[in-house]
Amino acid sequence: MELPLNIKFQRAVDRLAGVPICALLSLFERLRLFFGLTPPVISPPRRILIILLSEMGSLVLAHPMFMRLKQKYPDASLHIMMFRKNREVLDLLGVIPEENVLTINDGVLTEFAADSLKNIRKMRAMKFDVVIDCELFSRVSSIFSYLSGAPTRVGFHPHTQEGLYRGSFINRPVLYNPYRHLSRQFLTMVSAIESRAVPTSKEVSEIEVKNPPMLDFPGDELQRITSQLHADFPRIQEKKLVLVYPGGGILPIRAWPLENYLHLCKSLLGDGYAIGVIGLKDDKALAQSVVEHCQSEYCVNLAGYTKSVRHLLAIFHRASLLVTNDGGPGQFAALTPVPSLIFFGPETPQLYSSLSNNAHYFYSALSCSPCLTAYNHRSSPCDGDNQCLKQIMPEQVLAKAREVLGANTTGSPV
Repeated sequence: MELPLNIKFQRAVDRLAGVPICALLSLFERLRLFFGLTPPVISPPRRILIILLSEMGSLVLAHPMFMRLKQKYPDASLHIMMFRKNREVLDLLGVIPEENVLTINDGVLTEFAADSLKNIRKMRAMKFDVVIDCELFSRVSSIFSYLSGAPTRVGFHPHTQEGLYRGSFINRPVLYNPYRHLSRQFLTMVSAIESRAVPTSKEVSEIEVKNPPMLDFPGDELQRITSQLHADFPRIQEKKLVLVYPGGGILPIRAWPLENYLHLCKSLLGDGYAIGVIGLKDDKALAQSVVEHCQSEYCVNLAGYTKSVRHLLAIFHRASLLVTNDGGPGQFAALTPVPSLIFFGPETPQLYSSLSNNAHYFYSALSCSPCLTAYNHRSSPCDGDNQCLKQIMPEQVLAKAREVLGANTTGSPV
């Protein structure tokens, strides 16, 4: 019987196994330093490994970091270690050669363990000069960074702050800054590679965080996907389309209340817009509950309809607005022209806002918000009572949606 790696199980393993492993590796590193057994630092680096395991949206936020690495170290080969389920987003960004991607299946424990051992052997054989651990919420990435054998190890470190213990073997520790956008913190990790300051990278960042390029759809791909959408759901063809994502993904605490989405959808249907409810296959039942509540032929269930992230982004081009909880869809929108309304609360747009210039945010900023942080393994104390989102009223969102829809001419019916 396969043991699934859900979020609670991952947290438990990360705490119970991660802490002693990090402590053991830290002791081992001290002994290596004492006996002068550490490998020499290669400058400029020839091979750089980025470890970015977590959610798909983080890959979009890391785009400026990838570009900065290529600019600063044009002769270095870039590699990445990531969860297999996020691979498609990386391929869409086109920032790492396909042959330089190491993947891990985080679905079940046996495959995770097998992939981890296989990739540790690969990393050590490839003799990386630098490893950049971009993770905030886990110890396993820190362990991978040390076992890679790279002499220069960059990663977030609490220094004098409270935070997750991740060992003392990160020799280019970057101070996690909860007041600085994550894309800029990723850029700091590039500066940390050659920094000798404590903490690293004590300079004013003048690097512009540029939007990622729009995803290119060659030939008639967009037209074909739009035509198929209209063939499958003919009633929406003559209307502007609003996409909504009511799911919370692996963190349901991030979801705006379903009853608010129902109110919003019915109101927009009354205004003459079509509604498409998006999500993964697991979100089909949730999306269907929205469709059944709305009782309109102009409200359709698109959860699980899209065959890939690329397919979803093509449909973003057909839409005139996206309304979404904090998560992947809001970050993916930066790769398309669609304007978006994004709900924050357990997390903050100060850290995780989209790189799109066409995104608008709702954030209550209660005294307890944000509560999902690098200091608590993204475990909220709310026990499901996310008042930070419940206090964002449907009328506020509806007013902004109408404003954006009135000004937006993209995504019109074709």
